Amino acid sequence: MSLLVIAHDACSAHQAGRSHPERPERLDAVQAGIELADVGDAVSRLEAPLAPLEALAGVHTADLVDTIQSVCASGGGRIDADTVAVEASFDAARRAAGAGLLAIDELAAGRADVALCAVRPPGHHATRAQSMGFCLFNSVAVTARHLADLGERVLIVDYDAHHGNGTQDIFYEDPRVLFVSFHQWPCYPGTGALDERGSGAGFGTTINLPLPPGATGDVYLQAWDRVVAPRVDAFAPTWLLISAGFDAHRADPITQMGLTAGDYPVLTRRLRQVVPTRRTAMFLEGGYDLHALRLSSAAVVADLCDQRIETEAASNGGPGQELIGQAAAMLLSEGRPK
Repeated sequence: MSLLVIAHDACSAHQAGRSHPERPERLDAVQAGIELADVGDAVSRLEAPLAPLEALAGVHTADLVDTIQSVCASGGGRIDADTVAVEASFDAARRAAGAGLLAIDELAAGRADVALCAVRPPGHHATRAQSMGFCLFNSVAVTARHLADLGERVLIVDYDAHHGNGTQDIFYEDPRVLFVSFHQWPCYPGTGALDERGSGAGFGTTINLPLPPGATGDVYLQAWDRVVAPRVDAFAPTWLLISAGFDAHRADPITQMGLTAGDYPVLTRRLRQVVPTRRTAMFLEGGYDLHALRLSSAAVVADLCDQRIETEAASNGGPGQELIGQAAAMLLSEGRPK
């Protein structure tokens, strides 16, 4: 298996604020993880291009795009209580979104088997009309909308510890995109309840798994097998996009989940089985303990290249079985997405 890593130095120029957990060193940790994986020629690299403004406008309001551009052009400023931009942030966020578009082109052309967009700022909290939660533009949504407009059926799986409220907001009524989120509950941003399932034509194409603090890898896998997999099979996706947040690691400073670096490749491998080779792109979202991010990245990169690296043992025995039972009963009773 060949892995395409898409990155750009401009993504390190974005500064979220002094002592902010979403810092440029996160990208260094991911790159260190790629080196630790030691997969040699299986990895190729490309620079992320600037996403076209019209691609951003496909998922965000013109007011949001204009506001971020204006704030950055004037030297930067605070977007909300958690989100800050500097002059370089507009280009960084455009390249983060552009990485996914390039990944799709490269995979579709057969030049790699799977892609990892090692970019920042993250994106999954950015709604259609609001940048928030460290996120300026929603990179995974930009890519998903592009694919859906090409006639593809897109599965987005978000295993960041925080609910991907922005991605949910953008596709809540869109039957072409099945959005699945594993996240800590309760936790920021306070969305992602079990009964948030989409609306209108998109009812049933949102699946939330609000897991309790301390949930371990075996719980994630059981939730996938019992709750999500039947829905995914019925939806029959042609592309998989993964919002790969590594902040559900037990060492993360701003969450309380129970995963280890050993859980991420197992879960990612399970997800990748639902689409053919050359139809999976991953996007870096959260993950704020640098050592954990390095180990988790290494484990996933090695697995993406059909190799194994023993970083940490997979976790098990945590809470969450009750939630899986509730989710299975609720989701299976509503029928399957068309």
